[in-house]
Amino acid sequence: MRAMVLAGPRARLRMEERPDPFPGEGQIRVRVSACGVCRTDLHVVDAELPDIRYPIVPGHEIVGRIDLIGPNVTTHAPGDRVGIPWLGFTCGDCRFCREGMENLCDRPLFTGYTRDGGYATHTIADAHYAFPLGESEDDVALAPLLCAGLIGWRSLVLAGQADRLGIYGFGAAGHIIAQVAAWQGRSVHAFTRRGDTAAQDLARRLGAVWAGASDDMPDKPLDAAIIYAPAGELVPAALRAVRKGGRVVCAGIHMSDIPSFPYDLLWQERQLLSVANLTRQDGLDFFRIAAQAGVHTETTAFPLDQANQVLGMLRNGQILGAAVLKP
Repeated sequence: MRAMVLAGPRARLRMEERPDPFPGEGQIRVRVSACGVCRTDLHVVDAELPDIRYPIVPGHEIVGRIDLIGPNVTTHAPGDRVGIPWLGFTCGDCRFCREGMENLCDRPLFTGYTRDGGYATHTIADAHYAFPLGESEDDVALAPLLCAGLIGWRSLVLAGQADRLGIYGFGAAGHIIAQVAAWQGRSVHAFTRRGDTAAQDLARRLGAVWAGASDDMPDKPLDAAIIYAPAGELVPAALRAVRKGGRVVCAGIHMSDIPSFPYDLLWQERQLLSVANLTRQDGLDFFRIAAQAGVHTETTAFPLDQANQVLGMLRNGQILGAAVLKP
């Protein structure tokens, strides 16, 4: 197998030839056909997350076909097309797992962060955390749904029954969830970097009723806002934009420090929430909703060996929609 490997903090990924891996108990081996490039991959490469296991193969928006199954796997078979998400394993024993909050497991493993991911020709996954994808849709089009879509869906659920919804950061997650929200009948307001007319035009094409800069104010207060950009300064801006009793959901796994802001922005029962990881039920719910809503991903495919260049483009805001690597 071949893999793009991160050897240490902030290092360039390097292509390596490795022996083909073999699945253990309850595991599957997947031949990767597409792997989305997520902003969390940048946080791994830039060492912005704790306890990274080096060397590590990044990537957690994986689409591929099972080519080998380990002992005691009864849910999948060789040849099945599956999707492998960020949350790759949970212990099943801690308080959070027992109480239906596996996304907060005390002893989890994360794909492309604490276990090898999908910037490779093959990867090993826990069979319980491999979603069946069926045979409709293209592999490249499906890949961003495995994180941008799943975390986006969880953040949309946490936003509640918000008729007027703000989306801050219109990248991979934003362009997926805008479609779901518009299909649900919500009025979507898209906030981007000032001058990013390409993202604003995309937002309008995908159903947004308004698109503008992140420091602009909507014509009327929003019911809720979701922040996908990892920029802490957007928190006060979003709180300023929501009505009394409104919610602001921070959807990223990492965000720059939130600047101090007057209590008045939070007062009147505004709520500030964060999203952590996902559950398997999130996946089952989202893939059903995405099919019903006719979600279409805006993607650009690149060869696997261009992973470093693609990460640089993502860092500089040069990706419209989502980037996907193909081995």
